[in-house]
Amino acid sequence: MAASGRGLSRVIGASSCPAWRGAHWEARGRLKPEYDAVVIGAGHNGLVAAAYLQRLGVNTAVFERRPVIGGAAVTEEIIPGFKFSRASYLLSLLRPQIYIDLELKKHGLRLHLRNPYSFTPMLEEGTGNKVPRSLLLGTDMAENQKQIAQFSRRDAQAFPKYEAFMNRLALAIDPLLDAAPVDAEAFQRGSLLQRLKSLSTLKPLLQAGRVLGAQLPQYYQVLTAPITKVLDQWFESEPLKATLATDAVIGAMTSPHTPGSGYVLLHHVMGGLEGMQGAWGYVQGGMGALSDAITSSATAHGASVFTEKAVAKVQVSSEGRVQGVVLQDGSEVRSKVVLSNASPQVTFLKLTPQEWLPEEFVDRISRLDTQSPVTKINVAVDRLPDFLAAPNAPGGQPLPHHQCSIHLNCEDTLLLHRAFEDAMDGLPSHRPMIELCIPSSLDPTLAPPGCHVVSLFTQYTPYTLAGGKVWDEQERNAYADKVFDCIEAYAPGFKGSVVGRDILTPPDLERIFGLPGGVLLTFLSS
Repeated sequence: MAASGRGLSRVIGASSCPAWRGAHWEARGRLKPEYDAVVIGAGHNGLVAAAYLQRLGVNTAVFERRPVIGGAAVTEEIIPGFKFSRASYLLSLLRPQIYIDLELKKHGLRLHLRNPYSFTPMLEEGTGNKVPRSLLLGTDMAENQKQIAQFSRRDAQAFPKYEAFMNRLALAIDPLLDAAPVDAEAFQRGSLLQRLKSLSTLKPLLQAGRVLGAQLPQYYQVLTAPITKVLDQWFESEPLKATLATDAVIGAMTSPHTPGSGYVLLHHVMGGLEGMQGAWGYVQGGMGALSDAITSSATAHGASVFTEKAVAKVQVSSEGRVQGVVLQDGSEVRSKVVLSNASPQVTFLKLTPQEWLPEEFVDRISRLDTQSPVTKINVAVDRLPDFLAAPNAPGGQPLPHHQCSIHLNCEDTLLLHRAFEDAMDGLPSHRPMIELCIPSSLDPTLAPPGCHVVSLFTQYTPYTLAGGKVWDEQERNAYADKVFDCIEAYAPGFKGSVVGRDILTPPDLERIFGLPGGVLLTFLSS
């Protein structure tokens, strides 16, 4: 294609082309034949485990098959000059204690909090010279109510009560994330002493019940009912309900009408950054900078992190005890403890000798449903998207809505449900749900001057296409073109601003990042 006006060549390619450059991590020290502990995979959870172990004096090595650390939390220069959070792209659920214990700020972690945080533009025709409406939500409740009142004054009055209701649920559930789970086995089959000891695991659960109090049935409904049923009890305006419903389905092969979809919404409410509940933010330098900070914390205490060292299998002795791992190159590394940051399917069905695992357990692992609806598209652009509902400033500088999660094709919950139905028929959605983020609006280090990186988290796309089709380059690009056409309707000129793109369908996410079924969440947790 022709070069852009800024002199950047437009290289439009699918993810199968290795046209990216990642930040390679150089391990400190040489590979030793034995460690106290071995971690398979340098995803952020594996790196956190290694950092904690090493701080306790447990000599730990991490082996990563890719040339770049971080798993799904990586920064990669896919298009020259543009640095992308190629998979996960927002930070919220990393536990606060981890920040403190691992001294992540000391090791370089810098965050950009977003406020406002959600922008949903409308497609409205026949409005004359009027700008189409949009819904902009942030931390200012009075401003939120003003925005919602465009669609329903009743909903504007109800919104603070809804927020208080959900925040109370988050307050009750949050402590459970750091508590040991209830020891159900001890209660059922343990000795009297074991049962008494296991009573302590009930304490956080009882405390959560006290916080929720008489509203416990309503909170139970949030976790088990379709999110549409929950939201219908609070609101009447579709733009508000659909915007909130996106957090209940994003990253999951579910519809807003699917029972239990509210559980996904809870994760978004429970997040937080810098002491602000529900806050979401961008990591300066991309998500790979988070992985770098965790790795720096781990290696500062003596941990070893090796890239391009794939683990072929876990070694088990004739007595059934773990002895270490064998690398793809044939090297044997001894260790009495092996932790796996790989998926359960890879860990237990590919790396672990099957003879040491119960058949029932193997069967349960093999039937895990991790199908993903997500196709992630990373886009380099030479100017900011110019939305009809919120025109750009004359100088082209980012406006508040550019830092948000921008929801497209999300004016109505029925649109989300129809997009889901397409995928269940084996078809990419005709009007896919699109969450568009522009991290360079807050972090200009990610792109050349005047340019930006755009993250498109889109669904629904099935892992397996109908009619025997496969996700080849033609199918990838056809879907991406459809997504771009949708964006163009909201922000004319978007397609003309594209410098390059990287398309990651569910099979691509599985192949590159080891995510079974391509399951990818927007956020990070540990």
